[in-house]
Amino acid sequence: MSATLSFRNGLLAAVPTLRAFAVSLAKNADRADDLVQETLVKAWDKQDSFQPGTNLKAWLFTILRNEFYSQMRKRKREVEDADGAMTAQLSVHPSQEGSTDLADFRKALELLPEDQREAIILVGASGFSYEEAAEICGCAVGTIKSRVSRARSRLQEILGIEGERDFAPGSIAIHTTNVA
Repeated sequence: MSATLSFRNGLLAAVPTLRAFAVSLAKNADRADDLVQETLVKAWDKQDSFQPGTNLKAWLFTILRNEFYSQMRKRKREVEDADGAMTAQLSVHPSQEGSTDLADFRKALELLPEDQREAIILVGASGFSYEEAAEICGCAVGTIKSRVSRARSRLQEILGIEGERDFAPGSIAIHTTNVA
């Protein structure tokens, strides 16, 4: 298989996890899709700078993360939805408990500081090791471990999770009255 075809296949395989990470950062599916598209375009354009045999997924996540922060700097003058009023008008109440629990978790995730949210998404949802996440974020491994630990503790606090019994079907939704 040619190097270009192998690179292309690697890009395509990474799209779902890139999109999930982009949604967690951008908090908007359309912006996340644009972010993933821009990441793929930049990666394709700079594929000669990628070193075969290294972690393509981590390289792509670094590009995506850098692109996100570049866009954030450009959008400083945009009006933010700080209190979530606009977002609340667009949300739809889920019809199943699993959807409700997921919505509650997403709201709780949005309450985390950006560095903690990013760390827990990379390690907990995207499957990166602490070392890979530290490389993507440009910080020490201990810093990532600390951020993940603080994020987990804060999520438990926000969702009212005290122990394993709280993971039974429907239990998280019962405790999330403080998530708004």
